[in-house]
Amino acid sequence: MKKTYIIAALLVVGAMALLMSSSNELGTYSDFATAEKKAESVKVVGQLTLDKAPIYDPAKDPNYFSFYMKDNNGVERQVAYLGAKPQDFELSEQVVVTGVMNKSNDVFVVKEGDMLIKCPSKYKDEEITLKKSS
Repeated sequence: MKKTYIIAALLVVGAMALLMSSSNELGTYSDFATAEKKAESVKVVGQLTLDKAPIYDPAKDPNYFSFYMKDNNGVERQVAYLGAKPQDFELSEQVVVTGVMNKSNDVFVVKEGDMLIKCPSKYKDEEITLKKSS
């Protein structure tokens, strides 16, 4: 066998291993009920609960931020983010968190960098005007 065939086969095997290992990152969104059943990390999408104040005290612990959110099924849970509070967090329209449910206290634990917030678009008023005119 030629060396090029061996190298090509190794590259194909390596690419397949990379795709299989990253398949967990390509998963679909879940809800808190699914997170309670699974021991592995899941993505939950939902909205910030505005009637419960977020907890962040940078003097006590700058890498702990806690808030409440409702998933798309209306189930509300406390989320503990192990990182600093994102800027303009209270203005977010939607929150996507990736983490695991702590079954002992029903808190969804999210590591730093595993939270995405969707802020209101600065072009929203322009979009409404365009929809009305068309």
